[in-house]
Amino acid sequence: MNSEQESLIQNFDVVILHGRVMDPETKFDAVRNVGIKDGKIAAITEEAIQGKETINARNHVVAPGFIDGHQHCMEPYAYRLMLRDGRTTILDLEVGAHGSKIDEFYKAREGKAPLNFGAAVAHEFARAEVLDGFNYWKYLNTPDAANSRKSDGWTKTRPTLEQGNQILAVLDEGLRQGGIGIGSTVGYMREGVSTREIYELQKLSGLYGRQIGMHFRGTPGDDVAEVNGIQEMLANTAALGSPAIACHFNNPGYNLVHELLVKMRERGYNVWGEIYPYAAGSTALNAVFLEPGIWVKSLGYKYEETVQDVETMEFYTEESRIEMLKKEPTRAVIVYKMPESAIVDWLKMPGVAIGSDGMPLFPDTGLDRNTPFEDYPNTHPRFAGAFAKTLRLGQDNNIPLMQLVAMTSYNYAKPLGDMGLKSMQVRGRVQVGMVADITIFSPEDVQDNATYTQGVIPSTGIPYVLVNGVIVVNESKCLPDNINPGQAIRFEPITETKLVPLTIDSWNKEFYVIPDDFGGAAMKCCDFADDPGHKH
Repeated sequence: MNSEQESLIQNFDVVILHGRVMDPETKFDAVRNVGIKDGKIAAITEEAIQGKETINARNHVVAPGFIDGHQHCMEPYAYRLMLRDGRTTILDLEVGAHGSKIDEFYKAREGKAPLNFGAAVAHEFARAEVLDGFNYWKYLNTPDAANSRKSDGWTKTRPTLEQGNQILAVLDEGLRQGGIGIGSTVGYMREGVSTREIYELQKLSGLYGRQIGMHFRGTPGDDVAEVNGIQEMLANTAALGSPAIACHFNNPGYNLVHELLVKMRERGYNVWGEIYPYAAGSTALNAVFLEPGIWVKSLGYKYEETVQDVETMEFYTEESRIEMLKKEPTRAVIVYKMPESAIVDWLKMPGVAIGSDGMPLFPDTGLDRNTPFEDYPNTHPRFAGAFAKTLRLGQDNNIPLMQLVAMTSYNYAKPLGDMGLKSMQVRGRVQVGMVADITIFSPEDVQDNATYTQGVIPSTGIPYVLVNGVIVVNESKCLPDNINPGQAIRFEPITETKLVPLTIDSWNKEFYVIPDDFGGAAMKCCDFADDPGHKH
């Protein structure tokens, strides 16, 4: 212990005693005492220390706070379940928040959240505004899709060049307001979104040094379509150098997707992928990939075996699906698409992050931070249990605990920090000087309890959680809703745009193009005067 730490020995805000401290960046793994002061880790020592509050962590792991980069629900009713699952930061980097509403999204939560929060800028919502005229923003992020997806311009329409520039302008505004890159659900918009549009999205996010998070074009699909989807994103990354997230690649072809990500990182690209530890996913009933032509004819699934109503738990038939689409097109469903045996394979892949893909609850009228869990509507269990399940299932299958700890925290913090997100450069680690976002769990007792039939049961075996140095879960109980140390995870807002609108003239200076729409098929010009092989 150095002299500065010695001066703090009797003056810590919180001390964590006798815990197994695990830091995935340095691979430090030993029993130590941890002292916290002013929201940061001030000491990690074998010496005896004291503080205003004391946590006895004997036989427990002291880990970095869990970072969920793929959480669609940031409403207050979700906070307790997130915290009980060890999550200290929740980010929506796949769908995101509406571009012109990014600042409003953050201000609505500042000082009111017990955990950290943030969002990307939503490609889907920019298209909904420009192509459908959608302007009813109640939540400002993913839950608004329950209404925006009732139209179909956002999913099916190929924008004109003018509309394409309008879409980019909405996204640019969100990036300037501090949004964490761009989120694109292109797999829901495969008919309307051209490869040019995706390229322009990645170009724009790259101008700001930020990532794109993608639900791939072919997801869900077979092993060819899935891999082709990530190859679209990675090819653009190779051309542009912009960071990228492979969202929930726990689908057919996952082994090759993982290899592609590893090889790209070896060549210096900031790309990473995430999975959730469940064989089934969840979506809206009117998702384009659940149409018979894709789900039944192309993929070979049967509705009565794979598409289940979240509320009634009944499986759909082709006929009952059509009837429900007339009444409630965006109704939530669970979709079974992978074997249970694949989950352990996903957890064995080094460098992968955990992203829960937790869905908002509907109906949510009257739900708040004090609503009994038994009064919540049902949802996919990943909402409440993804991180505890990662720890439980990983240990049951002899996956190194340090690898699991990295998956739950560092593997999201590191790439986000590397692209300049300062708040992530000081999270996802247990080191002196880092922000004291800490999750304390019992490796023997950690347990996910949420199931497909009861998806909102809190995890257990995670008795303490600290956010920015404040204890928010104490002896497995969330503290009152007036304790809100959560901070905004965002970039500093800027006023100057980096967007250069696309024009036919600018394309023609460098490319032969067919500028019939925002797809703008293009081929690089060749200067025949400098081509000795060309005969005039």
